[in-house]
Amino acid sequence: MALVAILSLSLVVNLPGLAITPMLGTLAQVFPDTTQLDKQLLTMLPNLLIIPCLLLSGRLSLSHHKIAVVVTALCIYAVCGVLYLVADSMAQLIVISCLLGVGAGLLIPFSTGLLADTFAGSYRMRQMGLQSAISNMTLVCATYVVGWLSHGDWHLPFVVYLIPVIPLVLARWLRKIPAEDLYDSCDSSQPTADPACKPEAVAASGKSRNGYIVGRLVAIIGVYFFVTYATIVVSYYCPFLVEKEHWSSSLTGTITAVYFLFIFLPGFLLPQIIKVLQGRTLVVSAVAIVAGLALFAFVRTEWAMIAGAALMGAGYGTFQPVLYNKATFTVTNPSKSTMALALVLIANYGAIAVTPVIIDGFRSLLHAQNVTAFAFILNFVISVAFLIVAIVFRRSFAFRTGSDVD
Repeated sequence: MALVAILSLSLVVNLPGLAITPMLGTLAQVFPDTTQLDKQLLTMLPNLLIIPCLLLSGRLSLSHHKIAVVVTALCIYAVCGVLYLVADSMAQLIVISCLLGVGAGLLIPFSTGLLADTFAGSYRMRQMGLQSAISNMTLVCATYVVGWLSHGDWHLPFVVYLIPVIPLVLARWLRKIPAEDLYDSCDSSQPTADPACKPEAVAASGKSRNGYIVGRLVAIIGVYFFVTYATIVVSYYCPFLVEKEHWSSSLTGTITAVYFLFIFLPGFLLPQIIKVLQGRTLVVSAVAIVAGLALFAFVRTEWAMIAGAALMGAGYGTFQPVLYNKATFTVTNPSKSTMALALVLIANYGAIAVTPVIIDGFRSLLHAQNVTAFAFILNFVISVAFLIVAIVFRRSFAFRTGSDVD
């Protein structure tokens, strides 16, 4: 039941901002004076506020109040769901979205951090994959439900933000997790049986600082930032590509659904994927991302767009849980695992926020005219370079899949 309670947190971690995207057109009709900036703030602000709250959550995870922080975050989330149902202006929706970002930012690191605290070995790796799958599956389902409910009362789509009631009900089992699991410490003044706390283990792991193996942590953050940046381009630029090619607008929804579906699938199949591909797992995932971008960049047919979205989703969907698990091996003090995960998660949300800025910056620098085509070509070229790095450093901590994930 502790596992069920922890996994239930994954139901809500991907919802802020993204789940209400399908109803932006409806809100424009409900509030005729709505500007483009208002709509952007409604979807963007929650994700921006998540970033500093991830850091705050990581700091709070070092205290002996982890479950209290989780319950508080879920309560904030649930209150926002209720407030959305009674809001009557765009300004109120934006303020509530900001509060939602705070709750989500406090909660997100614990959705994986509690798994790292409570489980170990191959079982933990399996649950990391399941956590990733559940969070992405919930996003796909919520987006579909929002689109369906948006044809009725405009308040109805916001019921998706009442989902935190489920993990709130299950929170009683979180309180039953043994304290020695949740609050393990490497306090040098206390005897400990944890081999990771021994000086020789720290020395063998690499240069450490304040309980973090800095080189490992930086490598994981860099890899996660890049794979998020490389693949999220589908969400940003696919609609413009479909419009430019004069294809049916429904194709955008199909491509997006396929992309998130193939992010979701590897989470359930991760142990089998690693068993088959072994040390080549992340290199093959990088190949999938490159191949998907190549289809978008150079093959302008509908089937190529769908296949490309599937390849990019599968590549990213494999990287994500593996990197979450690797993040727990970037600390010499087990109590800092959630903080390490928070730092890694910032790479994800940071990449989502700055992707258009990076692409537009390169486009201006190179004086490219067609921004949509340029976005996919640029990411293809950079991803080829990333693939070369992954092959050359395939035995390094950042790219190997062996004892650190088995």
